[in-house]
Amino acid sequence: MDYGLKSASEPMHVDRKLLYTSLEERIKYLHHFLDFNSSDVEALMTGSKYIKQLIPAVVNLVYKKLLEYDITSRAFHTRTTVIETEPEEDYLHEEAPQIKRRKMFLRWYLTRLCQDPTTMEFWRYLNKVGMMHSGQVRRSPLNIEYIHLGVCMAYIQDIWIEAMMSHPHLSLRRKIALVRAVNKILWIQNDLFARYHVHDGDEFADEMSELSFDDREGYLGDKKILGSSSSSSVDDDRSSISSGVAPSTHSAAPSSNPAASKTSVCPFAELGERSSTETKIWAN
Repeated sequence: MDYGLKSASEPMHVDRKLLYTSLEERIKYLHHFLDFNSSDVEALMTGSKYIKQLIPAVVNLVYKKLLEYDITSRAFHTRTTVIETEPEEDYLHEEAPQIKRRKMFLRWYLTRLCQDPTTMEFWRYLNKVGMMHSGQVRRSPLNIEYIHLGVCMAYIQDIWIEAMMSHPHLSLRRKIALVRAVNKILWIQNDLFARYHVHDGDEFADEMSELSFDDREGYLGDKKILGSSSSSSVDDDRSSISSGVAPSTHSAAPSSNPAASKTSVCPFAELGERSSTETKIWAN
């Protein structure tokens, strides 16, 4: 695929078949369309510590949200959102061992987003995440329909934008650069979910490039790329983001009080309490 400079009247050529049969060409196209460039890479590398500070809070909020609905909560029993049969066991709660284990995997995934996006291995991992949620190449298939994957990514993006834009110490220029870079990665991940759920390009299915990887989560090929010890599995998601504390897994259900529902979930909120210029996300 040629992404060299063209005249104003001559559009770049994009090989449609390669978008579906070559992960490298698909990523190249997405990068070029989104203008994912060295400035984004620099923003990610210099701002990774802020991303990592947010991870425990994001994990807690995501699983609290997933457990609010029977269709997504049921998938922790059935490994699918297609079957609507009620599970034989009680619905899981946030302190259940299975949920703590799933939280561990989400922490690893979000940590992986802080690594070097200039390598193809980075994008192969995101592609693996897309594939493994579609029921493909799994000993125990996990089939999560695209609507739930897409809205979960949007929920993460919403938390992320609010948290970073209300950070009390970063300059506006750095906030914008970091939010733009992370959002591009999240949207590429969203496309790699869609790649295995939508039917565009089905005529090339037999020729699609396959990613060989160990069925064990946290592995790519025969290489373990996430997690360094079993001690991570007993981490209870408690976190401290500077002087702000991430939402507790023991928090009660959202209040029915309209005023309470407007409270920001931003983990950085307490950091700026003494500042008269504190950003008020979702304020009237």
